[in-house]
Amino acid sequence: MVVKVMPSEDRAAFARWVQQASDDELKELLAQSRADVLTALVEGMPDVFRADRAGTLDVVVHWRVTGRPDGDADVFELRIAEGRCVVVPPETPAPQLVLTLDPVNFVKMTTGNANARMLFLRGRLRARGDLGLVNRFPSLFDVPKP
Repeated sequence: MVVKVMPSEDRAAFARWVQQASDDELKELLAQSRADVLTALVEGMPDVFRADRAGTLDVVVHWRVTGRPDGDADVFELRIAEGRCVVVPPETPAPQLVLTLDPVNFVKMTTGNANARMLFLRGRLRARGDLGLVNRFPSLFDVPKP
């Protein structure tokens, strides 16, 4: 199945598609357009950021999405400060939090189809750094409801 709606165009429609898609369908989508899908999902995070929940939080978070064809991971950097969330090139050598997961679970989590805490408890989401921030981080975003 080829998805007709990309995340940047309509997050809710994409989230509904992800909810109904099998892991194999998600893998197929990612094999065809991994960079576009991951980039659109990450670049959409500031749009669903809840500044009112961040307070005075000042952190840098790296997302490491594993499973690239070359064996490496895609790395995305979010900076949260002064009530804003921005996506910047990954340049901070020691972010406060590094979140690592495979691309299928990343797509599911960022579209509201997987719970970050459950992924963490099941070992599908790994965290390094400020582990207290791991529990707080998901609440900083209003992910679409599929």
